[in-house]
Amino acid sequence: VIISVAIVVVVLFHRFKLPSIAGFILSGLLVGPNGLRWINDTHQVEMLAEIGVALLLFGIGVELSLDKLKKIWRLAAIGGFLQVVLTTLAAYGVSISFGFDGKSSLTIGIVVALSSTAIVMKGLEDRGEINAPHGRLILGILVFQDFSVVPAMLLIPMLIGVDFTAGQFIINFGKSIGIIIVVLFSAILLVPRILEFVAKTRQRQLFILSVFVVCLGTAWMVTMSGASLAIGAFLAGLVVAGSKFRHQATADILAFKEVFASLFFVSIGMLVSPRIVLYKLEDILILLTFIIVGKALIVFIVAMIMKFPMRPALSASLALAQVGEFSFVVIYSILGTGLLPESIENNLVTASIISMFITPFIISFGPKLAAGLGKMSWLQKSFQIGTVEENADTIRKMKDHVIIAGYGFAGRELATSLKKLGVPFLVIDLNIENVKRASEEVGDAVYGDITSESVLRYLEIQNAKELVLLINDPMASEQTVQLARKLAPELYITVRTTYLLDIQPLEQAGANEVIPAEREAAVQVTSQVLKRIKVSGEDIVKQASTIREHIEED
Repeated sequence: VIISVAIVVVVLFHRFKLPSIAGFILSGLLVGPNGLRWINDTHQVEMLAEIGVALLLFGIGVELSLDKLKKIWRLAAIGGFLQVVLTTLAAYGVSISFGFDGKSSLTIGIVVALSSTAIVMKGLEDRGEINAPHGRLILGILVFQDFSVVPAMLLIPMLIGVDFTAGQFIINFGKSIGIIIVVLFSAILLVPRILEFVAKTRQRQLFILSVFVVCLGTAWMVTMSGASLAIGAFLAGLVVAGSKFRHQATADILAFKEVFASLFFVSIGMLVSPRIVLYKLEDILILLTFIIVGKALIVFIVAMIMKFPMRPALSASLALAQVGEFSFVVIYSILGTGLLPESIENNLVTASIISMFITPFIISFGPKLAAGLGKMSWLQKSFQIGTVEENADTIRKMKDHVIIAGYGFAGRELATSLKKLGVPFLVIDLNIENVKRASEEVGDAVYGDITSESVLRYLEIQNAKELVLLINDPMASEQTVQLARKLAPELYITVRTTYLLDIQPLEQAGANEVIPAEREAAVQVTSQVLKRIKVSGEDIVKQASTIREHIEED
């Protein structure tokens, strides 16, 4: 029943280009005990939903790997810490001002501080933005949030008033960290060996079962520390990611992950009570506004402290402006204890679910909104140090120059080559640190938003020879190509992108050449293999050309 209704609703949502996650949540509302009452026993659905979240986090862990996690440790440690602490303190202060006592206010702060890992990561995964700058910031903050559930759950007995001292809290917290470390290192040593042993049997069904055991078994052992099943599954995914079986494991659990994760979103919808929403509409809307605006503002401040550019900072702040699934774990642990009045519990649960429901829409439209907000002059003046306009006099003298948007690895290598050959160029980036580094290494670097028409004019784009876009945001690239083509019809525009699916919209926007990483990877892999088996250089060039032609035809 659940899946049938979900299929109908999600198909309708897809037809109107609405996020599928919101469709699943609406399906839960329709079939649940507060809707048509086709499903009254939500406990079994919640159990399957918990498995779904675990598989979703396991899949994210497999794709992330420990090596990649090391690269975002600073974002998790500093950004995540600041976000959790500042949000908890802000919610605590607001609650105190409304007359709540200290324990109740701290509980509300803990609940509000957490965001939805399942919904946000699913949204980023669907849009291919996990590796984008804002995607990495979001992931770092979410990882810290999820681990902060452990001390939060250990703190609850003290807030309720149970005989539980600070010393016991420290001891239990130390035990929890110890359990996580022991389980993680044991998994690192044992899991690759177990999967290799099973793989040698060449029994696919046995391998799939083994992956499930690794995922849910590791997750279950981690729960002994007080952490959630999902966190354990995430750690198990990181372990598998370090083995040679990561791709097979991902392929085998993909279908299961999608089905069970969908049930999680449905189960969230089942918790919504239209009666409570209508009866307490004003209170819920006020609470919802405080949550979304407050969390978005705090994440934005954290992103600016971490020296993120305006656009990624705004995208991250919008994506994390909701209450998460682990917040319900905290709420359910205090039900009936009197720590929060029943009316507040109901309003908090309802506002949290509504915030989760609208999150997919925010993620879908967030980049456009972030682009618009990022161009507000007062925001730029408040948070940025210097703009491209300040270099207008110098830029105005340039002619037949190459504009390089993005100073990552490719941008740095291109700029270095052009400098050696004496070709005039100009680097523009939204990352302050990248601009500083470019200025030191190659010179001629400015800070600015390449998607702004006024910025393109300041860059003398009408006199430029070529525009090279090397940014990790397909939507921003497409918008820039359209503007650049309007301002300079004869300009040659080259765009580096990640996926083959980005080629057509970018070419339609006016790009002369689109270089997808997927295609070039195929060309390089084929070329290297042919070279090693002694194929002539001429034939290798022909095969490379054939690959590019096939992709263009597709």
